[in-house]
Amino acid sequence: MSTNIKWHDHKVTHIQRVEKMQQQPCILWFTGLSGAGKSTLANAVELELYRRDRHTYLLDGDNVRHGLNKDLGFTDEDRIENIRRIGETSKLFVDAGVIVLSAFISPFRSDRDLVRSLVNKGQFIEVHVATSLSVCEQRDPKGLYKKARAGDIKNFTGIDSPYEAPEHPEVFVDAGKLTIEESIAKVIDYLESHSIIPVCTSPVV
Repeated sequence: MSTNIKWHDHKVTHIQRVEKMQQQPCILWFTGLSGAGKSTLANAVELELYRRDRHTYLLDGDNVRHGLNKDLGFTDEDRIENIRRIGETSKLFVDAGVIVLSAFISPFRSDRDLVRSLVNKGQFIEVHVATSLSVCEQRDPKGLYKKARAGDIKNFTGIDSPYEAPEHPEVFVDAGKLTIEESIAKVIDYLESHSIIPVCTSPVV
Protein backbone atom coordinates (compact mmCIF):
# COMPACT_ATOMS: atom_id res chain seq x y z
CA MET A 1 0.00 0.00 0.00
CA SER A 2 1.24 3.46 -0.85
CA THR A 3 2.27 5.70 2.04
CA ASN A 4 1.04 8.76 0.17
CA ILE A 5 -2.61 8.24 0.97
CA LYS A 6 -4.81 9.42 3.81
CA TRP A 7 -8.24 8.29 5.03
CA HIS A 8 -10.85 11.02 4.56
CA ASP A 9 -13.84 11.08 6.90
CA HIS A 10 -17.25 11.63 5.33
CA LYS A 11 -19.47 14.53 6.27
CA VAL A 12 -22.44 12.16 6.09
CA THR A 13 -22.00 9.32 8.58
CA HIS A 14 -22.97 5.68 8.42
CA ILE A 15 -25.58 6.24 11.12
CA GLN A 16 -27.15 9.06 9.12
CA ARG A 17 -27.31 6.88 6.02
CA VAL A 18 -28.94 4.06 7.98
CA GLU A 19 -31.52 6.46 9.42
CA LYS A 20 -32.25 7.79 5.94
CA MET A 21 -32.71 4.27 4.57
CA GLN A 22 -34.82 3.24 7.60
CA GLN A 23 -33.38 -0.28 7.62
CA GLN A 24 -30.55 -2.29 9.13
CA PRO A 25 -27.88 -2.87 6.45
CA CYS A 26 -26.18 -6.24 6.20
CA ILE A 27 -24.43 -8.69 3.90
CA LEU A 28 -26.47 -11.73 2.94
CA TRP A 29 -23.70 -14.05 1.78
CA PHE A 30 -25.00 -17.00 -0.27
CA THR A 31 -22.38 -19.76 -0.54
CA GLY A 32 -22.56 -23.24 -2.05
CA LEU A 33 -21.41 -25.40 -4.93
CA SER A 34 -21.87 -24.41 -8.55
CA GLY A 35 -25.45 -25.29 -9.46
CA ALA A 36 -26.61 -25.29 -5.83
CA GLY A 37 -29.11 -22.53 -6.50
CA LYS A 38 -27.33 -19.56 -4.88
CA SER A 39 -28.16 -17.01 -7.56
CA THR A 40 -31.73 -18.28 -7.91
CA LEU A 41 -32.35 -17.93 -4.19
CA ALA A 42 -30.53 -14.60 -3.89
CA ASN A 43 -32.63 -13.17 -6.74
CA ALA A 44 -35.84 -14.45 -5.18
CA VAL A 45 -34.96 -13.05 -1.75
CA GLU A 46 -34.08 -9.68 -3.26
CA LEU A 47 -37.42 -9.59 -5.06
CA GLU A 48 -39.22 -10.24 -1.76
CA LEU A 49 -37.19 -7.52 -0.04
CA TYR A 50 -37.99 -5.13 -2.90
CA ARG A 51 -41.66 -5.95 -2.43
CA ARG A 52 -41.21 -4.86 1.19
CA ASP A 53 -39.63 -1.55 0.14
CA ARG A 54 -36.16 -2.49 1.34
CA HIS A 55 -33.09 -0.95 -0.33
CA THR A 56 -30.95 -3.76 -1.77
CA TYR A 57 -28.29 -4.67 -4.30
CA LEU A 58 -27.34 -8.10 -5.62
CA LEU A 59 -23.74 -9.02 -6.41
CA ASP A 60 -23.56 -12.21 -8.48
CA GLY A 61 -20.41 -14.21 -9.12
CA ASP A 62 -20.72 -14.41 -12.91
CA ASN A 63 -21.78 -10.78 -13.28
CA VAL A 64 -18.90 -9.45 -11.21
CA ARG A 65 -16.40 -11.40 -13.32
CA HIS A 66 -17.65 -9.49 -16.36
CA GLY A 67 -16.38 -6.24 -14.88
CA LEU A 68 -14.72 -5.66 -11.51
CA ASN A 69 -13.01 -9.05 -11.45
CA LYS A 70 -12.63 -9.80 -15.16
CA ASP A 71 -8.85 -9.97 -14.73
CA LEU A 72 -9.08 -12.95 -12.35
CA GLY A 73 -9.01 -16.65 -13.16
CA PHE A 74 -9.93 -19.64 -10.99
CA THR A 75 -6.69 -20.58 -9.29
CA ASP A 76 -6.83 -20.64 -5.50
CA GLU A 77 -5.00 -17.31 -5.42
CA ASP A 78 -7.44 -15.69 -7.84
CA ARG A 79 -10.43 -17.09 -5.96
CA ILE A 80 -9.09 -15.55 -2.76
CA GLU A 81 -8.64 -12.17 -4.45
CA ASN A 82 -12.08 -12.46 -6.03
CA ILE A 83 -13.72 -12.81 -2.62
CA ARG A 84 -11.53 -10.12 -1.05
CA ARG A 85 -12.68 -7.59 -3.64
CA ILE A 86 -16.31 -8.60 -3.25
CA GLY A 87 -15.99 -8.36 0.50
CA GLU A 88 -14.66 -4.82 0.28
CA THR A 89 -17.40 -3.90 -2.19
CA SER A 90 -20.07 -5.41 0.07
CA LYS A 91 -18.64 -3.44 3.00
CA LEU A 92 -19.17 -0.21 1.06
CA PHE A 93 -22.81 -1.12 0.42
CA VAL A 94 -23.31 -1.77 4.13
CA ASP A 95 -21.72 1.59 4.93
CA ALA A 96 -24.21 3.16 2.51
CA GLY A 97 -27.09 1.58 4.45
CA VAL A 98 -27.97 -1.05 1.86
CA ILE A 99 -28.82 -4.73 2.27
CA VAL A 100 -26.38 -6.38 -0.12
CA LEU A 101 -26.90 -9.93 -1.35
CA SER A 102 -23.70 -11.64 -2.51
CA ALA A 103 -23.97 -14.98 -4.33
CA PHE A 104 -20.57 -16.65 -4.70
CA ILE A 105 -19.24 -20.18 -4.42
CA SER A 106 -16.59 -18.74 -2.05
CA PRO A 107 -15.18 -22.19 -1.32
CA PHE A 108 -12.75 -21.31 1.47
CA ARG A 109 -13.89 -20.65 5.06
CA SER A 110 -10.99 -18.29 5.70
CA ASP A 111 -12.13 -16.02 2.86
CA ARG A 112 -15.71 -15.93 4.13
CA ASP A 113 -14.42 -15.24 7.64
CA LEU A 114 -12.38 -12.36 6.25
CA VAL A 115 -15.50 -10.78 4.79
CA ARG A 116 -17.29 -11.29 8.11
CA SER A 117 -14.49 -9.41 9.85
CA LEU A 118 -14.97 -6.36 7.61
CA VAL A 119 -18.33 -5.41 9.10
CA ASN A 120 -19.87 -5.14 12.55
CA LYS A 121 -21.15 -8.15 14.47
CA GLY A 122 -24.51 -9.26 13.08
CA GLN A 123 -24.01 -7.55 9.72
CA PHE A 124 -22.64 -10.65 7.97
CA ILE A 125 -25.25 -13.36 7.45
CA GLU A 126 -23.88 -16.54 5.93
CA VAL A 127 -26.51 -18.46 3.97
CA HIS A 128 -25.34 -21.97 3.11
CA VAL A 129 -27.25 -23.14 0.06
CA ALA A 130 -26.53 -26.82 0.65
CA THR A 131 -27.01 -29.08 -2.33
CA SER A 132 -25.25 -32.39 -2.82
CA LEU A 133 -22.60 -32.67 -5.50
CA SER A 134 -24.65 -35.34 -7.27
CA VAL A 135 -27.69 -33.05 -7.50
CA CYS A 136 -25.52 -30.15 -8.71
CA GLU A 137 -24.04 -32.40 -11.39
CA GLN A 138 -27.50 -33.53 -12.45
CA ARG A 139 -28.59 -29.92 -12.81
CA ASP A 140 -25.32 -28.67 -14.37
CA PRO A 141 -27.07 -25.64 -15.93
CA LYS A 142 -23.88 -24.37 -17.60
CA GLY A 143 -22.40 -27.75 -18.48
CA LEU A 144 -19.41 -26.98 -16.26
CA TYR A 145 -19.33 -30.25 -14.34
CA LYS A 146 -19.25 -32.20 -17.57
CA LYS A 147 -16.30 -30.13 -18.78
CA ALA A 148 -14.54 -30.46 -15.41
CA ARG A 149 -14.97 -34.24 -15.41
CA ALA A 150 -13.51 -34.32 -18.92
CA GLY A 151 -10.51 -32.27 -17.79
CA ASP A 152 -11.44 -29.25 -19.88
CA ILE A 153 -11.82 -27.03 -16.77
CA LYS A 154 -9.18 -27.07 -14.07
CA ASN A 155 -9.54 -26.04 -10.41
CA PHE A 156 -13.29 -26.64 -10.45
CA THR A 157 -14.86 -26.59 -7.00
CA GLY A 158 -16.15 -29.98 -5.94
CA ILE A 159 -14.14 -31.84 -8.57
CA ASP A 160 -10.45 -30.99 -8.31
CA SER A 161 -10.68 -28.04 -5.93
CA PRO A 162 -12.21 -28.29 -2.43
CA TYR A 163 -15.35 -26.70 -1.07
CA GLU A 164 -15.21 -25.98 2.66
CA ALA A 165 -18.81 -25.95 3.83
CA PRO A 166 -19.79 -23.45 6.55
CA GLU A 167 -19.65 -24.96 10.03
CA HIS A 168 -22.08 -22.56 11.68
CA PRO A 169 -23.99 -20.59 9.04
CA GLU A 170 -26.64 -18.15 10.19
CA VAL A 171 -29.05 -19.72 7.71
CA PHE A 172 -28.91 -23.30 6.43
CA VAL A 173 -30.97 -23.99 3.31
CA ASP A 174 -31.27 -27.60 2.14
CA ALA A 175 -31.86 -26.62 -1.47
CA GLY A 176 -32.06 -30.27 -2.52
CA LYS A 177 -35.25 -30.73 -0.48
CA LEU A 178 -36.85 -27.33 0.07
CA THR A 179 -38.94 -25.52 -2.51
CA ILE A 180 -37.86 -22.04 -3.54
CA GLU A 181 -40.74 -20.60 -1.50
CA GLU A 182 -39.60 -22.50 1.61
CA SER A 183 -36.02 -21.39 1.03
CA ILE A 184 -37.05 -17.73 0.73
CA ALA A 185 -39.06 -18.05 3.93
CA LYS A 186 -36.02 -19.36 5.86
CA VAL A 187 -33.96 -16.32 4.91
CA ILE A 188 -36.78 -13.85 5.52
CA ASP A 189 -37.61 -15.44 8.87
CA TYR A 190 -34.01 -14.93 9.98
CA LEU A 191 -34.04 -11.27 8.93
CA GLU A 192 -37.33 -10.65 10.73
CA SER A 193 -36.37 -12.52 13.92
CA HIS A 194 -33.12 -10.52 14.16
CA SER A 195 -34.88 -7.17 13.54
CA ILE A 196 -33.02 -6.51 10.30
CA ILE A 197 -36.34 -6.02 8.52
CA PRO A 198 -39.77 -5.44 10.10
CA VAL A 199 -42.15 -8.36 10.38
CA CYS A 200 -44.60 -8.48 7.50
CA THR A 201 -48.09 -9.85 8.13
CA SER A 202 -48.67 -10.76 4.48
CA PRO A 203 -47.23 -14.09 3.30
CA VAL A 204 -43.93 -14.42 1.44
CA VAL A 205 -44.56 -14.75 -2.30
